[in-house]
Amino acid sequence: MPHLDRRHWCRSVGTVLALGLGGPLARAAEPLKNVPAVGTALRLPDVPLLEGGEFKAASAQGKVVVVYWWASWCPFCAQVTPAIQKLWRAQRERGLMVLGLSIDQEPAAAKAYRAKRGYDFPSGWVTPAVEAQLPRPQGLPVTLVRGRDSHVAAVEIGQLFPEDVEQLARFL
Repeated sequence: MPHLDRRHWCRSVGTVLALGLGGPLARAAEPLKNVPAVGTALRLPDVPLLEGGEFKAASAQGKVVVVYWWASWCPFCAQVTPAIQKLWRAQRERGLMVLGLSIDQEPAAAKAYRAKRGYDFPSGWVTPAVEAQLPRPQGLPVTLVRGRDSHVAAVEIGQLFPEDVEQLARFL
């Protein structure tokens, strides 16, 4: 039997569920609401950042942007966010942009979470104005890559392993 890495194993289990072979658990494989499909155009809004300043959508034109929905209370986000931070630190000089979008009920919770962990990649709070253009996904975390052409190049739903996050640099 060939060696299966974690990512392949998780996808295999997902395929079994998607085919309906997982019984009542098959519902977990249904697509989530408000997650843009690969290939669709994605217009980014200007987003007020948690620590001040603003993510300007105009500055993202022609650049690769990783958009990452997260929350301070999300255990899966707690596993992914350090890798997002590392990716941003390693690839920002090559032009990679990251836009985190916290769905915490209060921005203070998101700010405290980031400060405690030393995260400094650009991240805003999903205000009603932001949500009008980038609706909250049904689940967390959700990571997508918007390519240089402003179309969604990749969508990842749920926990990613650090090596999966590192691979997002391939879109540069």
